[in-house]
Amino acid sequence: MYIQQSYRDEIEGCLYLVPTPIGNLQDMTFRAVDVLKEADVIAAEDTRHTKKLCHVFSINTPLISYHEHNKRDREDELVERVKKGEKVALVSDAGMPAISDPGADLVARFYKEELPVIPLPGANAALTALISSALPTDKFTFIGFLDRKKKDRNAALNEIKNEDSTLIFYESPHRLKETLNAISSELGNRQMALCRELTKQFETIIRGSVEEILSFIEAEGVKGECVIIVEGITEKEKVALETDMSWWNSLSVVEHVNVYINDGKSSKEAIAQTAKDRGLKKRDVYQAYHIN
Repeated sequence: MYIQQSYRDEIEGCLYLVPTPIGNLQDMTFRAVDVLKEADVIAAEDTRHTKKLCHVFSINTPLISYHEHNKRDREDELVERVKKGEKVALVSDAGMPAISDPGADLVARFYKEELPVIPLPGANAALTALISSALPTDKFTFIGFLDRKKKDRNAALNEIKNEDSTLIFYESPHRLKETLNAISSELGNRQMALCRELTKQFETIIRGSVEEILSFIEAEGVKGECVIIVEGITEKEKVALETDMSWWNSLSVVEHVNVYINDGKSSKEAIAQTAKDRGLKKRDVYQAYHIN
């Protein structure tokens, strides 16, 4: 166990997690600017992008790259810097570092090494979209980017279709239509909000059903990075789902698995779905199926 008391301990070297604006430069906080100025080095997803931000705020701290393709090598370097007493500031291209971002691995490494990590609050696209969606905010699940492969994307959506929390997705404009079609197919025609270009000149927030918003983007198109907010399963849907699921009550576990296999699922997928339907462990269904 490692306990960090950020403002009571005498901390020399540390990793700062510094949010940067997702569009509007005025969303940069005073504290974020100060930390970036005082750091010994800034680890940035794209140093060219961050260099422009630093120029605006007269930040002259040296920059090094830290991204998906070099993170393993950089981790060792950044750990050694902090062990020597340096202050490292981590930023992503926009928003909160370590959210859908390789910075999450760096944070995990620092805690493994029992080195201090100090987070700063600031801009974040997911929460900005959520509070503007008019959907429930008391319980939400952040999904991030869905898999590019259709099979894996649909499987991920199937896993969360019974969640009663509001769902938050990130998506690029060229995959938006494909993703909304998958959401419609797997989750149904739920209420949602599509938020694009948040805090920027062309900020657009579209509220409606999945089918309504699909029709809109087919007609109008959408540019810019998007956040998709989708309502969780409703009580009415839960009741309907429980009624629909009664079809397997008279079946044995083996018969239940075979129904899914006959529908085209692999045995692994069929066993997983059967376990989910019945509230059983997958290994128990696996054993019951293969023993028979």
